Amino acid sequence: MPVNISPLLSEQLLPIAGISLGIAEAGIKRPNRKDLLTIVLDGNVNIAGVFTQNRFCAAPVIVAKDNLTQASSIRALVINTGNANAGTGEQGIADARATCQHLAKLLNCHVAQILPFSTGVIMEPLPLEKIVTHLPQALADLNPDHWFKAAQAIMTTDIVPKGVSRQIEIQGKTVTITGIAKGSGMIHPNMATMLGYIGTDACIAKAILQQMVRHVADHSFNCITVDGDTSTNDALILMATGRAGHSEITQLESQDYLKLQTAITTVARELAQMIVRDGEGATKFITVCVEKGKSREECSRVAYAIAHSPLVKTAFFASDPNLGRILAAIGNSGIIDLNVDLVQVYLDDVLVAEQGGRAKSYQEEAGQRVMKQAEITVRVVLNRGTMTATVWTCDFSYDYVKINADYRS
Repeated sequence: MPVNISPLLSEQLLPIAGISLGIAEAGIKRPNRKDLLTIVLDGNVNIAGVFTQNRFCAAPVIVAKDNLTQASSIRALVINTGNANAGTGEQGIADARATCQHLAKLLNCHVAQILPFSTGVIMEPLPLEKIVTHLPQALADLNPDHWFKAAQAIMTTDIVPKGVSRQIEIQGKTVTITGIAKGSGMIHPNMATMLGYIGTDACIAKAILQQMVRHVADHSFNCITVDGDTSTNDALILMATGRAGHSEITQLESQDYLKLQTAITTVARELAQMIVRDGEGATKFITVCVEKGKSREECSRVAYAIAHSPLVKTAFFASDPNLGRILAAIGNSGIIDLNVDLVQVYLDDVLVAEQGGRAKSYQEEAGQRVMKQAEITVRVVLNRGTMTATVWTCDFSYDYVKINADYRS
C-alpha cells in the first residue's frame, strides 16, 4: 500500500477557470476503466512544458513538442493510458498525429493546437480506432470540476490517484493552482515525471512561463527516483489561464513571480512525493539529504547514488541498518577527491558513521529503531562546502518484482 498518503477526495481539487476536463472509457487495455482524458482550454491560455530526454522518447512526446513550438496557442490536450505509443516508429508518430487531427476536427481548431500524451505498455501499436471513437464521449463529459476523475484516468500501475490544490493571493486577488500526476514505476528524473498537469488561473506572460516550469520540475519531479529508469513518455505541462483578475506578471524574479513560482513548486513537490509514496511495491518513504558539498550537483550525485542502489533499497525494505551499503554508495558516487574521513552519515537523528567508519556512539538498536519506521531520513554531511541537495525515494520490496513481471499480462 502507498506510504502515508491520505485518500484523495474529489472536493479537494479546485476547478481552474478556463480549463475543462472530460473522461471516457475507451477500453484501450482493459474494459470498464477510465483511460481517455481530454483537457480543453479556453482562449488565451498560456502553456509551457518539459519532456523526457530519453532518446527513445515516445511518438506523442515528439508530436507534442513540435506542436507546442509551432502553435501560437494550444486548445486541448488528449491523454490515453494503457498504451505508451513508444518504440512504434513512423506508424506511432502517424497515430499520434491522427489523434490530434480527430480532436482538432471536433473542436474546430488547427491540428497543431492539440498536444497528445500516452502512457502504458511500450512497443505495442496504439489502438487508434478505440481512441478516436471515444473522443466525442470525452468531450461530452467536459467539466471544470473533473480534476479528480482526470487523476484517475491517467493512472497505470498507480494504486491511488494523485492531486493537489492550493490558493494564494497576488495583488489582492485569489489565485488557484491545481495539479494531477501519475507515476509509480520507471521513475527517474531527466526532466519531470511520468505525466503531470498543473493548471492555474494566474496571469503570467507566456515568455516567462517556460522558465517557471523548468524551475518547478528541477525542484520537484527532478528530485525523485523509484527505480532509476527514465520513462520514454515523461511530460510536465503548466497551464496559466489568466482568469484570476490581477495584472499580468511579466518580470522574472519579481515578487509576484517568485510567490507564484514557490506555490506551483510546492504543488509539484507534493505530487512528486506522492509518486514515490506510491512507488511500485513501496513500503517506506525515504528522504536522502546531502549537505555541505562543494556544489548542488555533487550533492545530488551522492544522494542519487544512495537512492538508486538496489542493495541500499532492499536493506530499507528489510529494516536492516546495513551501513556498509550506504557508505559504498557514497564512495561510488564519482567524487574523486572526496575525503571520507570528513563524511558524517545520519539515520534520522542517529549518527551512524564518521571518520571513515562506524561512529563510536552508534548502537545497532538505534539504527534498527529508525529503519523500522515508514518514513526515514538519510542525512549525509560531506563537510567540504555549503551546498545541499535532497532526493526522495522508496524501498524495493518483493512486490516491485511481481508488479513489473506481470505488467504486460
